[in-house]
Amino acid sequence: MSISHYIEYIKCERKYSIHTQTAYEKDLLTFQQFCEEQFEVSDIEQIPYSIIRSWVVSLIESGKTNRTVNRKISVLRSYYNFLLRLETIKVSPLRKHVPLKQSKKVHIPFSEKEMEQLFEENHFEDSYKGILQKTIIEILYSTGIRRAELISLKMNDLSFDSKTIRVVGKRNKERIIPMMNSLELSLKNYIEATKLNIMYEPKSFLLQTEKGKILPENFVYKTVNGYISLVSTKVKRSPHMLRHSFATHLLNKGANLNAVKDLLGHASLAATQVYTHTSIDKMKQVYAKAHPRGTEK
Repeated sequence: MSISHYIEYIKCERKYSIHTQTAYEKDLLTFQQFCEEQFEVSDIEQIPYSIIRSWVVSLIESGKTNRTVNRKISVLRSYYNFLLRLETIKVSPLRKHVPLKQSKKVHIPFSEKEMEQLFEENHFEDSYKGILQKTIIEILYSTGIRRAELISLKMNDLSFDSKTIRVVGKRNKERIIPMMNSLELSLKNYIEATKLNIMYEPKSFLLQTEKGKILPENFVYKTVNGYISLVSTKVKRSPHMLRHSFATHLLNKGANLNAVKDLLGHASLAATQVYTHTSIDKMKQVYAKAHPRGTEK
């Protein structure tokens, strides 16, 4: 069973995004190349765990982090589980593999003050591109959606009547996100600019370049990184950090963890709980004020 069959499976059956498909295929082909070069084995279906272990060692020696190595092995495990379901193999070579220990990654979100400063000082140009870039950042921060979800938004995903946005997330799961008043105004302003600059179609992608094309992923990243750098000195300034900030600021204001989970489109609370640790300073303040022996009076 070739790697291409597996990629077709995660595309058609699992509904993985094109980004995920590409990443999985790259990891599998890299592993296959390693097997050919180091062990003269081209068929990776029937291999002993010792070869996989050698690959793990080589990845670590090349400077890959434990997190990255675990992710690559996770792809390999998924591939062998696929072969098991098809009964191409009887036992997965990874059945006894133990993931490498990895430290928890701490994300430092942008502060509420930094985000307020960005919009209040209006760093955005009064042009179609400037309006587009402001809309990109406002949607990401106001809804917490992923970059891929942002890019795939359609005009008809917006409902100004109910003030909601329909988002299609991972594995084609849909969720409805409330549209705040500030975001509603920005979206209406952007749509007016769209009608003046590019061909407007209700079924077309919401966010489009000046030439009416779908947004490149890199354009979104550069937009967020560039504008956030004007108000923040934090090293990591990616679209995902706006999602992280969205969740953290909601939790800081007392939002229910389950509600934040649903807004983010997480399958379980475990995925959402990674955002709670950044609220520790807020919890300390509440504790200090509320507890009889607290230091704040």
